[in-house]
Amino acid sequence: MKFPRTTLVLVLMALGLSGFVYFHEIKNSAQREAVSEQKKQVLSLQIDDIQSLIIKTNNSNLELERKNTDAKPQWSIKSPVSEPANDAIVSYLLDLLAKGKTERILSVPPNQLAEFGLDQPQATIDIKLKNQQSHQIILGRADFTGNLVYAQVDPATQVNGNINVLLVSKDFGNAVNRDLSEWKNLENNLNLSPTPLPSPTSLPTPTDIKKSP
Repeated sequence: MKFPRTTLVLVLMALGLSGFVYFHEIKNSAQREAVSEQKKQVLSLQIDDIQSLIIKTNNSNLELERKNTDAKPQWSIKSPVSEPANDAIVSYLLDLLAKGKTERILSVPPNQLAEFGLDQPQATIDIKLKNQQSHQIILGRADFTGNLVYAQVDPATQVNGNINVLLVSKDFGNAVNRDLSEWKNLENNLNLSPTPLPSPTSLPTPTDIKKSP
């Protein structure tokens, strides 16, 4: 059975169109998802690339620095005191910086930053990498759900004059709003030698002992 020439042309066109759709909509879907995933990343960096952090909150300013050794702990507090840092607490923050995602990005005029608490932020995190590059995260107030906070990452004005405001997990705020004691290395504090008690021989002895009659 022979098909009319026009029918064959239409069939070939349909097959060609199907192939085009497959290539652009299905085969490349994984690539588009990867790009979309990358856009959701708060920062594009690796944990091992982070050399130092300066954390400014309403209550304190803290400076942390990675040691150039594999000895534990690997992080130390440089200011306001100088002593080993709590690696677990620092690692929690580093994990957020390297893997944290943004739920949404808003483009707002600079005069609206106060509405997001970014004119008087709850915290500022300055990040310095081993290659001398730097990043900054500014944390504002929480959104209406209480689960996200408004933030700026490497603040910069766009061509249209607006500024990007990100919605990130409240864990960022929890990670930096800590007492100084939490940043200190617990093992270092526990290993401090206690003040020795006086030996029994040095204790005063009674000079007079009354004997019962």
